[in-house]
Amino acid sequence: MNFIYFSSSKYTVKQHKQEEMASVKEKGKDNTKTKVESTGAFTKETYLFWYEKMQLIRKFEEKTGQLYGQQKIKGFLHLYIGQEACAAGAVSALKKGDHYITTYRDHGQPLVLGTDPKKIMAEMYGKATGTSKGKGGSMHIFDKEVNFAGGHGIVGGQIPLGAGLAFAEMYKGTDNLCICYMGDGAVRQGALHETFNLAMLWNIPVIFVIENNGYAMGTSVQRTSNVTELYQIGESYDMPSEAVDAMSVEEVHLSVARAAARARSGGGPTLLEFRTYRYKGHSMSDPAKYRTKEELDSYKNQDPIQQVRETILSKKYATEADLDAIDAQLKATIEEAVKFAESSPYPDAAEAYTDVYTQTDYPFITE
Repeated sequence: MNFIYFSSSKYTVKQHKQEEMASVKEKGKDNTKTKVESTGAFTKETYLFWYEKMQLIRKFEEKTGQLYGQQKIKGFLHLYIGQEACAAGAVSALKKGDHYITTYRDHGQPLVLGTDPKKIMAEMYGKATGTSKGKGGSMHIFDKEVNFAGGHGIVGGQIPLGAGLAFAEMYKGTDNLCICYMGDGAVRQGALHETFNLAMLWNIPVIFVIENNGYAMGTSVQRTSNVTELYQIGESYDMPSEAVDAMSVEEVHLSVARAAARARSGGGPTLLEFRTYRYKGHSMSDPAKYRTKEELDSYKNQDPIQQVRETILSKKYATEADLDAIDAQLKATIEEAVKFAESSPYPDAAEAYTDVYTQTDYPFITE
C-alpha cells in the first residue's frame, strides 16, 4: 500500500487523478451517472435488505417524532425521513471493517449497520442503557462494535475526523476505508478545505459524502453559494467527484462501490454529492415554511422505499403479504425499543465524571 508521497511518486498519482477527472468531465456537464438500466444488477437478497433497513429507519423515526411531541424525547431531534437510501445503499456497497461518521442527523447509519434499536431509543430518551450511556442524546449516537464513529453536533467537525479514521487504516496497512457524511451547509467550513487538501496530498482512503437535501437549516444552496453543483468543490483539489441521484438506493450503492474500489486500490479520496431530500424540517422545531408543498410532493413521488417496494413486487422477489409481514415485524421491534427505553434508568449523577479521561486515576478533577 502507498503511504505518504514525499517522493516523486506523488506526481505520478496526481497525474493519474488529473486524467481520471478529465474522463469524468467528458461524461456530461451535469456530471451525473447514467441511471441504473436494469434492476437485475442486484439480487433478491439485496433488495430485501434495502427494503427492511430503509423501512426500519422510516418507522423508527416516525415513532421518535411522535415521542418528541409527547416530550418523552428532549433536546434536539433531526429526522432522516426521505434520506434513507443514503445510508442503506452505502452500507450494502461497503464491507465489515470500514468506518462511518456523520452529522447530528445520525440515526440512519447505525440502524442499517445493525446497532440495537433499543439502545438507540434509550439514548434518545437520555437513559443509561443508551449507546452513549444517555450522555449524548439524539445527536451523538455511537457504536464502536459496528465502526460507527458517531453523530457530531459541530457543523463540519466530523470531516477531519473521518479523514483521520481512514488515515489510521492506511497507516496500519489494511484495506479498510472511512465514509464521511456531511450536510450541504458544512461545505462552507474551513475544516473541509483543509481536510480535502491533506486527503489528496496523502492519498487517504476516504469517501466524502455531501448529503445535499436542498437546505442548510432553512437556507437553500442558491442563497449561500456561487457554486451550486457541490461536487465541483472536490474538483478544485483534483479529487474524483460526482453527483448522485440519492433518491435511488441503486445509484447510491453503485457510486459508493466505485469510490470504495478506488480507495482500496490506492486511488485515494472521492467526493460524492448525494442529491436527496428530507421530508421533515431541519429539526422538530422547524415548520419548513421556506419550501412549497409542490416541491415536497415532487420528491415524495420519488420515494426511495416505494421505488424498492415496486421493484421487489415487479420482480416477484416477495409478495405484498411478505412485505406486510416485514412491516409488522419492524413495528414490533420499535414498540419493544420504546418499552426498553421507558423502563431503563437515567444515568447516575456520578456518570458526569466518567468517560472524560482515558486515565482512570486522573488527579486533577475537583469535586
